[in-house]
Amino acid sequence: MKAIITGVTKGIGKAIAIALAKKGYDIIGCARNSEELRGFETEIRSYGVNVLAIKADCSKKEEVIAFIDKAIEFAEKIDVLVNNVGVFYPGSLLEEEDDVFEMQQQTNVNATYYIAKYVGKMMREQGFGHIFNICSVASKMPVENAGSYSVTKAAMLSLNHVLRRELAAYKVKVTAIIPGATYTASWGGTTLDKAKFVQPEDVAAALITVLNLSDGANVDELTITPSNF
Repeated sequence: MKAIITGVTKGIGKAIAIALAKKGYDIIGCARNSEELRGFETEIRSYGVNVLAIKADCSKKEEVIAFIDKAIEFAEKIDVLVNNVGVFYPGSLLEEEDDVFEMQQQTNVNATYYIAKYVGKMMREQGFGHIFNICSVASKMPVENAGSYSVTKAAMLSLNHVLRRELAAYKVKVTAIIPGATYTASWGGTTLDKAKFVQPEDVAAALITVLNLSDGANVDELTITPSNF
């Protein structure tokens, strides 16, 4: 079994990679930091699986496509795709510079589109697979002081729905995981109690639960929010 995960060296992406490795999945992942990728490779191999860690900036189309090409060369069939990579820049949509929106659009939406499109075609041909798109509560309702982020995450959820409709007939499942405030690098420096947040491991555990459902069951959306935030 093989899984592709973007944004794999920290937070939700890393937690999902570890959870899948523990289940015997070979892991193909990307991130921007070469040193973090080397440490990630070593850690994942400790679970007795194969790993391919590729340096890629998912805000750049050419690097996204290069990552996909290398992933497909490594694995002729893909069981799981997790579109996790994302960036968050707080601010007012009306006041921000254009490149604030453009960076979030390129990373949060475009990268997901390209990877899901190419891997989705593979899964359609092989007749199985599961695509997970890590969205956000901002996908459902705009978050205060996060206008552009909310727009891009809403687009990601819409993309999720289109993929599910186009792939369902080919026995390929598509699920949007919609976390609320999750304790990742985005919350670096916060004075809030870590225990008040959703943990990355919670998201990973939810994904594993969805994977364990019967062939006839698909979870369209799964929302996880803090119980006392």
